[in-house]
Amino acid sequence: MDATLQDFARWRAISTLTLLAVLLAWESLLPFFAFFRGKLRERLRHGSINLLLGATNSLMIGFVFAAIWWSAAKWAEAKGVGLLNWVAMPTWARLAVTFLLVDMWLYWWHRVNHRVPFFWRFHRTHHSDPDMDVTTASRFHLGEIAISSLLRVPVIILIGAQLWEVVLYELCMFAVVQLHHANVFLSDRTDRFLRGIIVTPYMHKVHHSRCQPETDSNYSSLFSFWDRLFGSFRLRDDPHTIEFGLDDLSSRDNQTFAAIMATPVKPLQRRQGNIR
Repeated sequence: MDATLQDFARWRAISTLTLLAVLLAWESLLPFFAFFRGKLRERLRHGSINLLLGATNSLMIGFVFAAIWWSAAKWAEAKGVGLLNWVAMPTWARLAVTFLLVDMWLYWWHRVNHRVPFFWRFHRTHHSDPDMDVTTASRFHLGEIAISSLLRVPVIILIGAQLWEVVLYELCMFAVVQLHHANVFLSDRTDRFLRGIIVTPYMHKVHHSRCQPETDSNYSSLFSFWDRLFGSFRLRDDPHTIEFGLDDLSSRDNQTFAAIMATPVKPLQRRQGNIR
């Protein structure tokens, strides 16, 4: 177990930091929005807070939940529980099923986070960022990550997935999450091609809109086709007109680390707004 968990932590760190560096450079050279043009100190402050949240979450996953996932996967394998333990499949097919089922679960879990007020209290930490960039991919409340990670246990058991399959999915999923949060420019043609399979920056910008009909759309994490399949796909003709954040939480006072951690206890405000 120790070697597997160490490999998971090492490869997650390597892939996350490598792609983070690439996307930060891309955002600097070819940004979609000019949030931080001439504002290096503000950009560093914004990014450091988001990455501190991400580091805190990663430590909790690495030291607590990765071991729980491993135990769940080994228990399911020993007891012959779960789809992949009931049906003999080649390795590639097992991996494909794991990717599809875990990703579909994440789609519905994300949707629940928008629909159930208790979960939205935590998830709005992610949506309260008024300047979405690649560091926003790491901006999740510790409470949301804990709940999500705990709920991953029955998913692993029901699928019968092995830990390495879940780890590989996590690595691929978070790489795509970093990309679609990044403040990078892609041509319409490139974005259209990519979103036939994965969630893209143009697609996810709509999800971070201040306008609730747009916020409550495009819930997919890795594969984009879940939104088309379940009727939640949405685009805006001109993504440059999108405003990010939440009206009640996007002020500078709400962007400190302490204020972000206190988000779940702040009053809920009905999200609304017209698409400009």
